[in-house]
Amino acid sequence: MEPVPKHPSRSTPPEHRWPAVVGLLSALALYAFLPNGLLGFQRFVVVGIGLVLLIPLIVANPQRMTRQAPWTRRLSVALALVLVTANQLALVLLVIELVGGRQDAPSLLQAALQVWVANVIGFTTLYWELDRGGPVLRTALARDALPPADLRFPQDEDDDAVAEVAARSSAVQDWTPRFIDYFYSSLSNSMAFSATDAMPLSPRFKLLMGLQAFGGFVILALVIARSVNILA
Repeated sequence: MEPVPKHPSRSTPPEHRWPAVVGLLSALALYAFLPNGLLGFQRFVVVGIGLVLLIPLIVANPQRMTRQAPWTRRLSVALALVLVTANQLALVLLVIELVGGRQDAPSLLQAALQVWVANVIGFTTLYWELDRGGPVLRTALARDALPPADLRFPQDEDDDAVAEVAARSSAVQDWTPRFIDYFYSSLSNSMAFSATDAMPLSPRFKLLMGLQAFGGFVILALVIARSVNILA
């Protein structure tokens, strides 16, 4: 599989693979160590599927995100969807355990924190994979050849600001969002229950960010608050 040719107009280097790998492995570890009462063997099924999907993606792009084929694209999006879907299931089971009268507050608090963090990482990965055609195309194709953006970052419109701000803009520096940028947007969306850093432009991202914010609200309002009440 050959690298995707880089357009002469693009100066930004291809993205490193390892920030995303660290995030994905962290999310899988959170599933593996969920309390037994919440998810039994099912959590290891999620971990196993995640690792099976991740290994060929690392082989395809071990250092920089330069290669893409239809099968790698499908695998990478499937991995992100597995994380997000599994986390929504864990959230539902967490609420069922709470409503069912479970009194083990420390386990509930632990599970709530793990599900919340995994939710942030799962949606980070999905945003990272979908926006503007994914991490490989974002730094390789000419900007007018990229798929329409799903998120608008501040750097995308800062080229007419003062010099020290414009220096980091997409138009001046050929800035392109990377995994850490999607992580911050996902984190702020989960904490504020609304987009604060990057604004969703497409209907699919508005729905995804709404789902993520709702999940964060449920964890805070129905799980953490109830668990603290039990502890009191």
